[in-house]
Amino acid sequence: KRFYPNLKPVQVKAATIGEILLELNQFYPNLSDFLIDEHGALRQHINVFIGDAMINDRETLADKVGEKDDVLIFQALSGG
Repeated sequence: KRFYPNLKPVQVKAATIGEILLELNQFYPNLSDFLIDEHGALRQHINVFIGDAMINDRETLADKVGEKDDVLIFQALSGG
């Protein structure tokens, strides 16, 4: 698998978070493997925001995204 440090912002045409995550594969092949699990849900330690609000649907990734919305993807850190 590939590791993608410091990904640059890209623009994609998509209506849902799920579509956006799949479209990112055009720019960063296999990136969705790091973001989406084998059931199509967002992986546990990945957080996705539309603007400043975290998405609601981590299972089917059906949150709607507007044409001018910014989507941010973060890897959550855990530990003590």
